[in-house]
Amino acid sequence: METRELRYFVAVAEELHFGRAAGRLGIAQPPLSRAIGALERRLGAALLERGSRGVSLTEAGAVLLREARAALDAVEAAERRTRRAALTAVGRPSVVLAAKAGASGELLAKLLDVYAAEPGAVAVDVLLCGPGEQAGVLRDGRADVALLHRPFDDTAGFDTEDLHTEGQVVLLPAGHPLAVRPHLRLAEVTALPDLPLPRWPCPDGSFPDGPGPRVRDHTQLTQLIALGRACAVVPESGRTGLREDLVAVPVLDAPPVTTVIAWPPHSRSTAVAGLVRAATTR
Repeated sequence: METRELRYFVAVAEELHFGRAAGRLGIAQPPLSRAIGALERRLGAALLERGSRGVSLTEAGAVLLREARAALDAVEAAERRTRRAALTAVGRPSVVLAAKAGASGELLAKLLDVYAAEPGAVAVDVLLCGPGEQAGVLRDGRADVALLHRPFDDTAGFDTEDLHTEGQVVLLPAGHPLAVRPHLRLAEVTALPDLPLPRWPCPDGSFPDGPGPRVRDHTQLTQLIALGRACAVVPESGRTGLREDLVAVPVLDAPPVTTVIAWPPHSRSTAVAGLVRAATTR
């Protein structure tokens, strides 16, 4: 299969409408329909159900959609990494490190300092991400290496080294009755009717159901907590640089969070190797 065919199929499968998919691709509808039909004949499987009520995916189509997305992501990642390798070849080497904004700040600073002192260190571009975005930018080639946090981030398919394990705390507005407690339990946190837990976006951009406010970044989160509209359970390192109008209380039964450094298993970048070495020997 050609990448063009995969892009055509993904557009139709996501839009579930040939006209909208053609508009998205910038082509006419008839050649798009012919291309999908030819793909189905070559695979010997119906990928789409075409009916009076529109288009839907068959079981085979759902499988191809999942595989096609992964294949296209791999192609884009290869293109991005190749371009960075080309820059290295002409004397402009760099490496992109993805990290969650507002997390692991002290660890990240130490890692960068240790790596900068290594012979042959190159420029490090730090890509600050929203919650859960680091794994995605590492998979699609926008980053060469990333700091991820188990159990929240998906580390499947990456090589990893554990860096630090810590407990979790709940962030509360200063002055809240529970802010003076030495510790809390998750059941007490989730039972707070006036301070619901925030809702972070899913990978597809939608938000899960729930009473909590929609939150996209750390700045929004801390502002909402300070206003008394939410609370949040975060790694203990979230205490660093905490606003004066917020309080962090340990949550005894919250699962521990392990920060890992992750990179693609096929990476041959000496800069990535240097960053991993700096992270594990800092």
